[in-house]
Amino acid sequence: MPVVCPAILAADTKAYHQQMAKVADFAERIQIDLTDGQFASRLTLKPQDAWWPVGVMADFHLMYKNPTRAIETILEHQPHMIIVHSEADGHFESVASLCHHRGVKVGVAVLQQTPIATIMPALHHIDHVLVFSGSLGSFGGHANLDMLKKVEVLRHQRPDIEIGWDGGVNDQNIARLASGGVDVFNVGGYLQSAPDAEQAYKRLQRIADETGTT
Repeated sequence: MPVVCPAILAADTKAYHQQMAKVADFAERIQIDLTDGQFASRLTLKPQDAWWPVGVMADFHLMYKNPTRAIETILEHQPHMIIVHSEADGHFESVASLCHHRGVKVGVAVLQQTPIATIMPALHHIDHVLVFSGSLGSFGGHANLDMLKKVEVLRHQRPDIEIGWDGGVNDQNIARLASGGVDVFNVGGYLQSAPDAEQAYKRLQRIADETGTT
């Protein structure tokens, strides 16, 4: 089933609380975006200051050049999943082993310019691939639908893998993304800027559900 997943991207604890409060009453799964100020120039909340409501699944998207230390901190709180970038430093197999040993799923995000072939050797270690079409460290990215070619390749290689999309999801393109094979739609600016975030969320989920049943 398709999942609309509100994204949280905050520079400080005040903004974090505000963004979380806007979606906490209806979100079943959220994505918490964290940056290190290097891989993405903008610096966000630190991993040890992140939290999420009880009963909500939390995915952490780490826009970190060296994510290992952040991963160790986040694992203490038992998230649903940790997503690192294929462009990050370190050995992905070590990251996957660290997460899976703690019962946490592991995902890999792939920037627009990165060929999907880059992650193919490690695909059997990966639970989720995040096709990244946004701007690192900021809301309001553009959904480059050409990136659906990556989704097609992934579906061919591993039909069972979960595929997420990050960047520019809205009510005008979510049907195309859903029909193109995306499972999880990470939505930041569209929800945070909406006058009624819950209604905006329900509209996206309804479109995704209807697309999935046609």
